[in-house]
Amino acid sequence: MSPASISSTHILLLSLTIIIIMIIPSSSQSNPLQILLKFKTNLSNSNTKIFTSWTEHNPVCNFTGIVCDRANNVKEINLSEQRLVGTVDFGLTCSLKSLQKVSLGSNLLHGTISSNLSHCTSLKHLGLENNSFTGQFPWKSLVKLTSLTHLSLGDNPFDISPFPLEILNLRMLQTLYLTNCSIEGTIPEDIRKLESLQRLELSDNFLVGEIPTGITKLVNLQVLELYDNRLSGIFPTGFGNLPMLSKLDVSNNSLEGDLSELRSLRSITSLQLFENNFSGEIPVEFGEFRLLQQFSIYNNRFTGELPEKIGSWADFEYIDVSENFLTGKIPPDMCKNGKIYDILMLQNNFTGGLPENYANCSSLERLRVSNNSLSGRIPVGIWSLPRLKLIDLAMNQFEGPVTGNIGEAKSLAQLFVSNNRLSGELPEEISNVSSLVEMELMYNQFSGGIPVRIGELKSLNSLHLEGNLFSGGIPQSIGSCVSLNDINLAGNSLSGDIPASLGSLRGLNSLNVSDNKLSGVIPASLSSLKLSLIDLSNNMLVGRVPESLLAEAYDGSFAGNPGLCADNGKSLRQCSSVSHRSSGLGVAKYCFIAGAFMLVFSVACFVLVKSRAKDCDNLTNRGFSWDMKQFHVISFDEGEILGSLIPRNLIGKGGSGNVYKVELGCGKKLAVKHMWRSGLDSGDPRSYSSSATILPKKKCRWPEYDAEVATLSSIRHVNVVKLYCSITNDDSNLLVYEYMPNGSLWDRLHTYKKAEMDWNVRYKIAMGAAKGLEYLHHGCDRPVIHRDVKSSNILLDEEMKPKIADFGLAKIMQTNKVTNSSHVIAGTYGYIAPEYGYTFNVTEKSDIYSFGVVLMELVTRRKPVEPEFGENKDIVRWVHDEMRNKEDMIGLVDPNISDESKRDASKVLTIAIRCTMQFPAQRPSMKTVVQMLEHIEPRSPIDIVIGDIVKD
Repeated sequence: MSPASISSTHILLLSLTIIIIMIIPSSSQSNPLQILLKFKTNLSNSNTKIFTSWTEHNPVCNFTGIVCDRANNVKEINLSEQRLVGTVDFGLTCSLKSLQKVSLGSNLLHGTISSNLSHCTSLKHLGLENNSFTGQFPWKSLVKLTSLTHLSLGDNPFDISPFPLEILNLRMLQTLYLTNCSIEGTIPEDIRKLESLQRLELSDNFLVGEIPTGITKLVNLQVLELYDNRLSGIFPTGFGNLPMLSKLDVSNNSLEGDLSELRSLRSITSLQLFENNFSGEIPVEFGEFRLLQQFSIYNNRFTGELPEKIGSWADFEYIDVSENFLTGKIPPDMCKNGKIYDILMLQNNFTGGLPENYANCSSLERLRVSNNSLSGRIPVGIWSLPRLKLIDLAMNQFEGPVTGNIGEAKSLAQLFVSNNRLSGELPEEISNVSSLVEMELMYNQFSGGIPVRIGELKSLNSLHLEGNLFSGGIPQSIGSCVSLNDINLAGNSLSGDIPASLGSLRGLNSLNVSDNKLSGVIPASLSSLKLSLIDLSNNMLVGRVPESLLAEAYDGSFAGNPGLCADNGKSLRQCSSVSHRSSGLGVAKYCFIAGAFMLVFSVACFVLVKSRAKDCDNLTNRGFSWDMKQFHVISFDEGEILGSLIPRNLIGKGGSGNVYKVELGCGKKLAVKHMWRSGLDSGDPRSYSSSATILPKKKCRWPEYDAEVATLSSIRHVNVVKLYCSITNDDSNLLVYEYMPNGSLWDRLHTYKKAEMDWNVRYKIAMGAAKGLEYLHHGCDRPVIHRDVKSSNILLDEEMKPKIADFGLAKIMQTNKVTNSSHVIAGTYGYIAPEYGYTFNVTEKSDIYSFGVVLMELVTRRKPVEPEFGENKDIVRWVHDEMRNKEDMIGLVDPNISDESKRDASKVLTIAIRCTMQFPAQRPSMKTVVQMLEHIEPRSPIDIVIGDIVKD
């Protein structure tokens, strides 16, 4: 070959190489395999099982979640609800030119969405709902996506924006889901242009103004959801001309007027109008809605009677007409097809009795007709309905007994029949209702004794029998109701002693047995309780009031008991005082007897102490062993801890144990929790000998201890309290934590230890606590549900930084389900989410509700429950009601917060309101809560000054 030809060949090869180099990057960008593998790389922290088929050696059409067309082009990406974590590059994804569907909803995706979305010109279905995408959504990128039939962007914390007019060009759109994505302003009249719409969901935004008339032109509309906005005005004329509308939800707005425009919605299956300002009568045509299954209009101003036939045609599921001014009788046939599970009609003016038909309604789960003018006897079958969880008949004029068949009500958790004219004895069979959690029978005419087997109600949390005619003694078995935290037996004719077994109810919070005929001494066992309320007044009690009870009492707690005395009681006579009017002989006799008794008692104590000391020496000689498990690097041993657990170091008592402050030789401070002993005199510091050995009694396990260790041992987060180690033996369980010198948030807000906290401090507490909960819900391998979030479980370090504490009730989630469930209500009154009223399923949304209560405390400095909120109200109801009645929330803010910070504080109150929505699905995730709080971070003084300079 000639040199010339060789040179030509080299030139040709070089040219081909350059062309190949230029082509390769371009082809790789359009190569479905490389695109999807890059897509997978961006989601590296996700559930790896989903991507096991996503390999270089597998055809892309065999990838899990990928659908191809006949030409093997990628047509669909279906990966919703797969716990995907990471970001999405739409510039990369949209290079799949045949892509028609992207479904990534209900994951943990984050980041912003770029305008490269406009390259997905073949896209028909875009589902990104229920993630954590932030920033401004690129609405203009939708202009080119004219083939879209399904657009779902809701439940993402986007930046606030007006209603995106670009959507009005998507004429083929059938589904539009923009719920909870920060849209403000009005719904445009030109919404009428989307003539193909079947589902329009714009709920949980900041929309104002009236419902536009344009919506009445969407004749294909089947679902319209506009709930949780600020809409006003009436239903527009012609609204009834939506022949296919089956689901309408405009709840929680400020809409008004009557319902005459809805009378021709014959296809309606679900009608949700609650929490508005509607008025007038319910159209009689509603009684002929033959497809109606769900009807909820509570908290309006409706008058008149309900149509007699309402709910009697289809498989009617529930009715809630509570908090209106309705009259007449309860419709009799709503359980005609045996499907209804909720009848909620409280706080109206209904008359007559409960229809006999409902005595056979085996599907019924909740019956609430309290606060009406109902009368007559309760149909006997009501008491024993198999699925009934809640019976609420309070504040009526019902008569007759609670019948013995109530023992067959195996699902009953809440029984509220107070303020009626019920009479007779409480049947012993009620002790068979093992699921019973709350029992409120007060202010009736019940007589006879309290059932002696009441102790079999292990799940009973609240017992209210006050204001009746009960007689006899308080059963000793009541001490076996291990879940009780609230007992009120006041205003009866009970006699005998106060049972010492009450002292074993370690969770008891409130005890009221006033205005009875109780006698004897106050049991010493009550001293171990941590009571927030005790009232033993107006009985015939005698003897010394235990000193620990005086600290929990108010001035009248022991009044009306002439035989009681106290050493330090303000309103009680001094036990040490002896009347000088007594005869000398009587006094001498008294002194002699007392002296002899004290001598015998002293000798006995001396012998006992010596015996105990000998026993301790023997235990020490036997090498009694301790098991210490370390979860962090520590520089102390169990001896240094145990030697400090003495009464003078006691700094607190909780529902699950005593807490001691321990200062090590090096100066480091620790907090040590000694878990309560079940069935023993829990937490008695005398259990500790001088050699720091706890006397063994009985080997057992404590669920709260196991839960706390299991939860905290693996957690590493700056806003979760640090567990250094656990120390155990056959008898004792100790947890060693970092010490938090500023106590709890509850202390700093509500007690004598309260501190003046400016808004910056409060905001940092809110943000830190939110991040701690976010970590528990989203940052652990398996989500952790705390179940007892409250201000007293948020501890503050020396810099007022918060840390979540007390995980005795925590549950670890497995495959989106709790490891176990319980019919015992977990948590603290005032913080408990409302879903506990009808279900005992525990989810992270219950924690979010409780955290919303904490935010309200921080902003208002009000306690979760205060008398001025009104009867049956807590801080959540109070804030929601005040919000509804006032245009400006600033009036709810703690006056001690500076004027320039009150606007920011009111924004946090808005977040709290979202956290405490009635239905769990309406509450944001903790990840979203953190993002919302980040958006309203207070500016520093320097930022304010710079901002003012720039403005000028």
